Amino acid sequence: MTTKLTMDFGSTLPIGWTELDRTAQTQHWSVFNNKFGFRPGTEPESWPAIAEPAPSMTFDLDAHTVRTTASWSARVDAVNAEALRCFVTEFSDNPTFVVLDWQHPGYSFDAEAHADAAENGEWRVPVHPDGDYYIFARDGFTEGTFGHPWERTLCVFGPRMVATLGRTLATWLPTIRVDGEQVTAQ
Repeated sequence: MTTKLTMDFGSTLPIGWTELDRTAQTQHWSVFNNKFGFRPGTEPESWPAIAEPAPSMTFDLDAHTVRTTASWSARVDAVNAEALRCFVTEFSDNPTFVVLDWQHPGYSFDAEAHADAAENGEWRVPVHPDGDYYIFARDGFTEGTFGHPWERTLCVFGPRMVATLGRTLATWLPTIRVDGEQVTAQ
């Protein structure tokens, strides 16, 4: 996998990442919980873990169709890279996002600084979930992503995010819900 992760939370933060103080984290989690009704759970009967808003698109990230480790790694990298591209191009006026990582520190994420770092740009928290619930969102949680590690899904929400990231991911990832409603198999 070429997506660089810095999982040592004692290390220096990567370019574009600033840890939120406890008060800011608490405030952001409160807004997120109130807006989305977050209810974590590892069992299918508790999914989805949020009330998916309109507009939103939820994608299946399950590896059941992936045959090799290399192809899985490429998919993870592609999701992270495409999200970064959309963050930087769609929100060029202010490419800052709130990043929440369940049970871990939260961050302010400057997508432009991260993208400018090129190969030195490491993800403290990736968009593609890899074991925790990950939220990348604009302040106020009107636009963003919600990664569910157990359901293995990525919900893209908000009109600008759906029109960009949602549209491009839909070209190669299965869509399982739109606006919180199950997509019927055709």
